[in-house]
Amino acid sequence: MNIGYTKLVILMLMSSLSLASEPITQKVKSNDANLYAVVYPKTGAETILLLHGGPGVPTDFQAIVKVLSKKYQLITFDQRGTGRSPSADSDYSMEAYIKDIDSITEHFNLPEFHIFGHSWGGLYAQIYAEKFPQKILSLFLCSPGSGTGEHWVQTESEVMAFNKSRTTFWQWMMMGINSVRGMFGSDSAYQSLFKQVITNYNKDFDDEFVANDSMVKQVRADPANKTREHLLSYPLLISPVNYRFPIIVQYGEKDIYGASKEHVVDRFPQAQFIVIDDAGHFPWLNNAPKFQNVVMNFYHIDDL
Repeated sequence: MNIGYTKLVILMLMSSLSLASEPITQKVKSNDANLYAVVYPKTGAETILLLHGGPGVPTDFQAIVKVLSKKYQLITFDQRGTGRSPSADSDYSMEAYIKDIDSITEHFNLPEFHIFGHSWGGLYAQIYAEKFPQKILSLFLCSPGSGTGEHWVQTESEVMAFNKSRTTFWQWMMMGINSVRGMFGSDSAYQSLFKQVITNYNKDFDDEFVANDSMVKQVRADPANKTREHLLSYPLLISPVNYRFPIIVQYGEKDIYGASKEHVVDRFPQAQFIVIDDAGHFPWLNNAPKFQNVVMNFYHIDDL
């Protein structure tokens, strides 16, 4: 073998090891979408794919990344049409979303992987697992959406009631106005709407919490509106189903969902169900110690 080539390979390997903890950003093509992905590499480790909420509303997963990266390689991405992932044809079918996960995992050569999904991302994870259970190593469903079709309608009603209970008359009126403007395609209207939503979700745990512009700058109206249409027309998920891999379903004590949670309970009879006290829809913010303990136990992470 050429000595110069051998030295080059060794240098490249040393370089990759020294930068192992540094996140890497890449664009991954998936049909009409150009997905903005962030990889937190860890040599030789299994990979967890993190799916944010919404649709159309990215999640800051940094607190979760800090815990999971102790043992796992992590991949996050802005979902199609959201944030930095444009969708040229505005295709928000569930088939397109399923293809996106395949595109991401094939790009990074991952025949098997774990999925952590939050809110809509938790429903996204369930939809994908129903199609390709053989690829999944585990599911962590964090405050997951309860289902498709009529189950999605039920969760929307519960979320609306929750937000109304946390707002003044004028705040509720402005949410309604911004919701209508957002339905007509205004990103800025939905950004204003979700500033109030995020504030509502956290106010039971921090009276002074107020969402800021940076938290919603990647919110996009197109995926929020059009994904909903496809969720309403998508068949109800299979229930009950017994998968070969571990599943945990976690909610906050004061989460945004009500009776619709029972659909998830019925769907996964073998899953571990946990309700975190003194927490809501963002448990890593509301009760970080208890949430971290749940995560570390499920993923068998020692305090490295």
